[in-house]
Amino acid sequence: MKKIKKIHIHREGTDTLLYGFIFVAAVALLLWRIETKIPFWLFVAVFGTAYAVVVNFFRCPIRYFPQEDTEGIVVAPADGRVVVIEEVEENTYFHERRLMISIFMSLFNVHANWFPVDGKVKFVKHQDGNFHKAWLPKASEENERADVMITTPDGTDVLCRQVAGAVARRIVTYAKEGEDCYIDEHLGFIKFGSRVDVFLPIGTEVCVKMGQSTTGDQTVIAKLKG
Repeated sequence: MKKIKKIHIHREGTDTLLYGFIFVAAVALLLWRIETKIPFWLFVAVFGTAYAVVVNFFRCPIRYFPQEDTEGIVVAPADGRVVVIEEVEENTYFHERRLMISIFMSLFNVHANWFPVDGKVKFVKHQDGNFHKAWLPKASEENERADVMITTPDGTDVLCRQVAGAVARRIVTYAKEGEDCYIDEHLGFIKFGSRVDVFLPIGTEVCVKMGQSTTGDQTVIAKLKG
């Protein structure tokens, strides 16, 4: 059985963490020179905690799905909490009803995103938009988003949508049109609070519940019908 190997810092966080560390260290050094140490300890407590949260945010676990057979399996594309399980009218691409499962990521979750299914990337489209709170229903349609359409080996189209939240201002998508993609591979990254939607055919078996916590590339959220 394949297991999680290790955790490292995602490359998207390298500059943020480096400049953040330099800022914290420089200010802390200046405050240390003051005779009274109260400002120093207050600064270290506040900004040290904030820096630790940001480090946690940019964690990037190396994960492998524990099953060899991934046919029909849909895994969680992100760490977080299930906030939507419902049938919706998807009129941008499918023009029919689809089952939508949405996972909300808080600041304390890993923000790397994984491919939810094996297949081939049909297209990747980015659209600018608003920055509503990510758990709101209108966020999926009105917020900045990146859509990745994946065609599974049996010909099923699955849409994975990265949605920016109220704090997020940058969606990074690694998926490339025409490339093969697999569970275990990174689809992209969203900075600072967001969600990921997966649109599946009606009749797909749902394997999660509302409010359930998910682990990206580990939690099975649905099973496609053959």
